Amino acid sequence: MSADRVTGGIHELTEDVSSSPHWNRDIAPSRLADRRWGLKDIAALWISMSACIPTYMLASGLIAEGMNWYQAVLTIFLGNAIVLVPMILNAHAGTKYGIPFPVYCRPSFGVLGANIPALLRAFVACGWFGIQTWIGGWAIFKILAIYFPSWELAHPLVAGITTPQLCCFLFFWAINMFVIHKGIETIRILLDIKAPLLIALGLALLAWAYRQAGGFGPMLNQPSQFVPGGPKAGQFWAVFFPSLTGMIGFWATLSLNIPDFTRFAKTQRDQVLGQILGLPMTMALYSFIGVAVTSATIVLYGQAVWDPVVLITRFKNPLVLTISLFSLCLATLATNLAANVVSPANDFANLWPRRITFRVGGFITGVIGILIQPWKLVADPSGYIFTWLVGYSALLGSIGGILIGDYYLVRKANLELPGLYRRDGPYWYTGGFHLAAIAALALGVAPCVPGFLDVIKVRAASPLFKELYHYAWFVSFAISLTAYCALTRLTGKSEPAKVAEL
Repeated sequence: MSADRVTGGIHELTEDVSSSPHWNRDIAPSRLADRRWGLKDIAALWISMSACIPTYMLASGLIAEGMNWYQAVLTIFLGNAIVLVPMILNAHAGTKYGIPFPVYCRPSFGVLGANIPALLRAFVACGWFGIQTWIGGWAIFKILAIYFPSWELAHPLVAGITTPQLCCFLFFWAINMFVIHKGIETIRILLDIKAPLLIALGLALLAWAYRQAGGFGPMLNQPSQFVPGGPKAGQFWAVFFPSLTGMIGFWATLSLNIPDFTRFAKTQRDQVLGQILGLPMTMALYSFIGVAVTSATIVLYGQAVWDPVVLITRFKNPLVLTISLFSLCLATLATNLAANVVSPANDFANLWPRRITFRVGGFITGVIGILIQPWKLVADPSGYIFTWLVGYSALLGSIGGILIGDYYLVRKANLELPGLYRRDGPYWYTGGFHLAAIAALALGVAPCVPGFLDVIKVRAASPLFKELYHYAWFVSFAISLTAYCALTRLTGKSEPAKVAEL
């Protein structure tokens, strides 16, 4: 008799596995009654997460490297169109079986080995959580500085930031912790509110900039620096490919843990169309808004103002200021919780299911987000794209290659649902770890390490490894996928699980 019921391609666990030490309510398969996310909710998820301050500022680093506005926006669009493919592929298992990301890792890495990709993904999310929390706290600081101008004159006292900045950062952090305590359904409601709000705010800012500057300003007329006679003539592709990798890295985290959301989707159609409609175009549109508005600021203020928080504080009407910055705070809160808390909360819960719940995992994320001092990560746009985004894209590309290779090429999209939680199931390899996956992960990341060490100025790398680093996500993804499939074939392990369809 089958241990799971299948309705319209959606599996629902019928066997009781709650006695397993690798199960808790937060990482258990979602039931049909839990499937409340339709196409609108999935699209709103991506519109909400994409329409954020980091997206608005994303093109700034590309333009600083020599691109003109449409080259920058096109690079962002292409990167997101590419990352959409593994996003949809990995989302399938979440919708079909109702499982979160760390449980999705168990067939390929083993029941215990799944903690390796889960924790690697979690620590990257902690970095992003810190960055977004800093941005939200920065907006609050700017709101209050309108009424307390002396705050702008304060000297740095703690870890390179002022006491008022630190207090605002911690206040916004506390709001995030409160929503985590309320649970994931509260996050869904926030996303549905935020999606139209921030799109409207961005378009309103675009209309204001156009009207005030009498057009969009010189940045949209600025030629690429790569044209003949330009300061970087002939160097376009040398900048484009690492930039494209960086854009893929922007959502490479979500391309792995998308099952954390699609496990609540009603159908596969909802998750596929919702993601296609929500991700690439929103990223391109919001980055264009950032470029166009910043271009207008050159006319208005004589300098490029990339940070929308700083720009909004130049408005004279206190009511407009407060409403705008409050909207940015709400938008940042919703993005932060969805993109940077849901996954690590589940990942930490997977580490010790009997003791760590979703809420406890979220609180762990919050503490690490403070300790990394996120204001230092976003201080340098070049370091942000070419060190932070490209660097971790190698790691996540490797994990993505293994997961997709295992789920589609090895198991033909068939999993034994109760076996994902049992020690005596098909995914309990020797000691709970699947060595083929660990070896494939190491093989995929290894070629990118010398280039990364060169970028952070620890050790010089040869031209070959420097060039490989520019394609970090592609290199690690391809090598790990190939290595994993080859190793499982050689060892005879990870045969496709047979699941009866009712």
